[in-house]
Formats: sequence, structure tokens, C-alpha cells
Amino acid sequence: MKDDSSATTASTVTTSRAGGFALGALGVLGFSLSLPATRLAVQQLDPWFVAFGRAVGAGLLAWAYLRLTGAPRPSRGQWRRLAVVALGVVVGFPLFTSLALLTQTSAHGAVVIAALPAMTAVFAVLRAGERPPRLFWIASAGGLLAVLAFLAASGAVRGTITLPDVFLLAAIVLCGLGYAEGGALARDLGGARTICWALLLSLPVTVPVTVVAALADRPHADTVGWSAFGYLTVVSMFLGFFAWYAGLARGGIAQVGQVQLAQPVLTLGWSALLLGENVTPTSIVAAVMVLACVVLIQRTRRPGPAVRRERAGVR
Repeated sequence: MKDDSSATTASTVTTSRAGGFALGALGVLGFSLSLPATRLAVQQLDPWFVAFGRAVGAGLLAWAYLRLTGAPRPSRGQWRRLAVVALGVVVGFPLFTSLALLTQTSAHGAVVIAALPAMTAVFAVLRAGERPPRLFWIASAGGLLAVLAFLAASGAVRGTITLPDVFLLAAIVLCGLGYAEGGALARDLGGARTICWALLLSLPVTVPVTVVAALADRPHADTVGWSAFGYLTVVSMFLGFFAWYAGLARGGIAQVGQVQLAQPVLTLGWSALLLGENVTPTSIVAAVMVLACVVLIQRTRRPGPAVRRERAGVR
């Protein structure tokens, strides 16, 4: 009976993690267009308006979602954690990437994005109490090196560290924090409610900044610019997090977070398609290497208690 119970539990955990991986991949697909869309938007709109205006639009969508679903209010402790999420993914990442991509290309931004999965894993240890095994870190480093080698070969890495690079580094640190905290909180609130409450919590900050930015520089853009802004609002800031936080909660923050190793390669593809930025044929090789590392990462999970007891010969 115990054996059957252990097998059922293991099967349930495996299914949950597979679902988490699929949701995480869906979120990454949505996020992969964020840098090119930001680059398109800030070419015509003020970067402060782009960063905070998209959060206001997503906040209104979040308010409607929470009202329609009748979501209960978070507890006092959850509000504090939601403030960390808001700092990382609602304010920090959009603001610093908007400022950086005002002068940098999205292909260059993909260089720093390659460090995001590792940063998320670090915060998963610090904030969510996860303890990935040693092979996990080796596979993560391999994926990071593969992405950086690809970006270097494609010509995306060049020159010295500039102020936009500092902005991008700040964006990655804050985003990793927001991903880890949000993924852990989504275990209790769910992925959709986590990002929705974080967006709602941010409105007292995002609304005034958006109004000031709009008054200082009246928003004016063509169809492409507004379409990019709309994508950032609906997908990058709202719907993408539904899948992403749900995936982190189900499959583990450190584990599923490494799916984002594929994002720089996808971003380079979007950059070439939408912005005409150069992408070399080595992208195919890099993509295979990155995906291989992601697969390896998914096989480096710590065994559960039942499996550890079985390996030790305890029934």
C-alpha cells in the first residue's frame, strides 16, 4: 500500500513539474518579445511613460480580473511580499530596461538577460528556501555560457560597460528578486492573483509618474509604437505573468526559472525580424545547446523523501 502511495505521489509530482515547465515556457515565449517591443516603443515615446504607463494599463486589467473573479484580499504578510514583487517586476525591470534601450539595441540587452535565470536561482535560495543540487548549478552555468558564446559570436557583445549596461544589470537584479518572490507567493495566491495584486498595489506610484511623464512630453507615436506599447501592457506586464508565476509555483522557482535561458535566443530572433538587427546562423547551434542544458536541468531535481528512503533501503 505504501509502495502504491509513493508511486502515486511521485507521479503527481512529476506531472505537476511537467505542467510547471510548460507554463514557464509559455511565459518565456511571451517575455521574449519584451525587449524588442520596448526598443520600438521608446524610439517614439518617453521611456518613463513606457515603463509606468504599461503598468497603469496592466493595473486596470488586473483590477477588472480581481473584481470578476471575486479574489479575496491578501493578508498583511502577503502585502509585504507583494511589495517586493512590485518593486522587481512592475517598477524596476520596466524602468531600467526602458532607460537602457533608449540608446542600446535589444540584441545588446539580450546579453544581460542571459544572466536572469542564474539571478532568479540565487534569489530562489535566498527568498524561497530552495536548495538545488550541484549538478543544477553546473547545467545552469553551461546554459549561461552557451548563450553568452552565441551572443558574442553574433556580434551582440562589444565595447565596454556603459550606463545603459548598468541600467540593464540593475533590471536583472530586481527582476530576479521579483520572479523568486512572486513564484513563492504564487504557491498561496496563484500566478494570476499574484501579479494582479502587485499591479494594483503599484498604482499609487505608477499613475502619478505616468501623468507627469505624459504632461512633460505628450505621448505621440505611430501604429507600430502604440502596438509595441500595447504588447508590453497586455502580454509582458499582465498575461505573461499568469503563466510564468504559475509555472514557477508548480515546478520550482530555480528549476523552471532556467527555461528562461532560451529567452535571449528568442529575443535575438525577434530583434532580427522586427528591428533588422543582425543574427548569425550560429543561433541554431546555440539554441540546441541551450535546450540541452534546460533538459539536463529538469533532470537534476532532488529526490523526494520517499525516493531517498527507498534508495537507502528503508520501506
